[in-house]
Order: sequence, then C-alpha cells, then structure tokens
Amino acid sequence: MDFMSIYIFTIPVFVAIFVVVTLKLGIRFVPQNTTFVVERFGRYSRTLTAGMNFIIPYLDSVAYTRSLKEKAFDVPSQSAITKDNITLVIDGVLYFRVIDAFRSCYGIEDFNFAIIQLAQTTMRSEIGKIPLDKSFEERDVLNAHIVEAINKASEPWGVSVLRYEIKDIRPPATVMEAMEVQMKAEREKRAVILDAQGKQEAAMAIAEGEKQAQILAAEASKTEAILNAEGAAKAIMIEAQARAKAIEVVGEQASTEEGMHAVNLELAKDAIKAKSKIAGESSVVIVPESAYDPTTLVASGVSVFEKLKKNSEEALP
Repeated sequence: MDFMSIYIFTIPVFVAIFVVVTLKLGIRFVPQNTTFVVERFGRYSRTLTAGMNFIIPYLDSVAYTRSLKEKAFDVPSQSAITKDNITLVIDGVLYFRVIDAFRSCYGIEDFNFAIIQLAQTTMRSEIGKIPLDKSFEERDVLNAHIVEAINKASEPWGVSVLRYEIKDIRPPATVMEAMEVQMKAEREKRAVILDAQGKQEAAMAIAEGEKQAQILAAEASKTEAILNAEGAAKAIMIEAQARAKAIEVVGEQASTEEGMHAVNLELAKDAIKAKSKIAGESSVVIVPESAYDPTTLVASGVSVFEKLKKNSEEALP
C-alpha cells in the first residue's frame, strides 16, 4: 500500500470523525429544572431549557449552568442588638431558587454568597426594630419581614427567596437568668389567680346549692300548706255534706207520724236532761207552772228542731 492509497483511505475517516464530533458538539441535552446559558463569541446568545437543544458548534458555547431547584443554605450564627439593647446570637436557614438564569449569571458574580450576606444584614436590621420579648413571640412575623426585604434587594439578581427560618435565638446568660425569674414569678402569679378563681367558683357553687335547697324547701312547704288546706277544705265539705244528709234523713223521717213521735220523745228527753243539769248546778230553781207539762216540752222541742233544720238548710250551698 503506497502513500497515495493511505491518504485516500484516511480522508473519509477524518470527515466522518469531524461530522460526528460536530454533531456531538451541536446537540445539548438539558436536564429537568436546569438551564444552560449560551454565549456566541463571548456575548449572551440564548438560554437552553430542559430537553434536547441545538447550538452552532465552534461558534456557540455553554457559558453557565443554572439549577432551578430550591436550595437551602445555612446562615451562620451572628450577633444582633434588639431595640432594648440586648445582644442576641441568631442563626437560621434560607431557602431560595433561581428564577432568571440570565440575571443570575450577569447580574452578580456569586449570588449564593450575596444572598447569605444579605440575609445576615437584613436579619440584624429587623432584630434592631423590635424588643427582646417580641423576638421570641413574633418569629413568624420576623421571618416574613426578612424574606420581604431580601426579595426586594435580590430582584436584580434573578433570585427569589422563598422563606427564612430562624433556628435559634440565644440571649446572654444574665438575660436568661432574669427571664427564668420572670417566668417563675409569672407561673406563681397564674397559680395564685387560678387558686383564687377555684375558691370563688367553689363558694359560688355552694351558695347556689344552698339557694336551690332553700327554694326547694320553700316549694315543699308551699305544696304541703296547699295540700293541707285542700285536705281541710275537703274534710269540711265532706262533714257538711254528711250533716246535710243526716238532716235530710231526719227531716224525711220526721214528716211521718211515727217520726214525729220519735222526735217529740227525743226532745222531751233532752229538755228533761237540761233542766236536771240546771237544777244540779243551782240551789235555786224557778220553774214555770207548765214546765213539767209533756205537751209544752214537746212543743218547745219541735220549735227548736224546726229552727235548727232551717239554719242547716241555709248553711248548705
């Protein structure tokens, strides 16, 4: 094989290799949530998104690769002075992501470092606006203010801060001791208040129980008095009805001839008993001439009976 044949054989091989290399350099596969920033002759050309992309080999080049995923960076511990001149040591975690690859590449040299520094300065500024107590009570509000301030400053960099979380706030030892004393006093205060409230509620419950007992006793007495009165009224009615019935029966029997004889006899007996009683109680007795006349005694008895019957009928309803 001479030199010419070797030369002819290697030319297609070189051409094939050149084509393969050119195609390889012209095709770019961009991963998901990633962008490639392409430059042509040192100037920005375009941004490649996820998927298969084509560039002009030897003219275009991928200058920067930017991940669009959310990132978490630990913000180093630092000192900050509160509004009431208390020095605190604070550390946190910052979450952000790139939203504009072009600005993140050409707007700032190192946006990661810049964001961390901005988070520290912003946090010190926000801590200086509030007193010590608020820094513990309003962490969510403080985090929101820090995120808002960082986003305003980092907008030209194409970076968006999603959230900032304060991990720990450490005041000086003397302040911690004073806070412990304060919290102890507050717990004792709450204990005293709760004890007083418990006693007050117990006293109110006892008073309410006594009140209900008195009300129930009064209602029981009232019910008893009503029942006694109703019972007495019913007893009087029954007695009156019984007397009326007895008088009615006596009257019916007295209307007969045998009844009149019986009534006259009873009246005569009662009259004799009355006179005997008067005679026994007094040493001097004045007796009319007709006092011992049976006819007079019977007439007097009948008159008395008629008067009693009339009074009984008037008494009935």
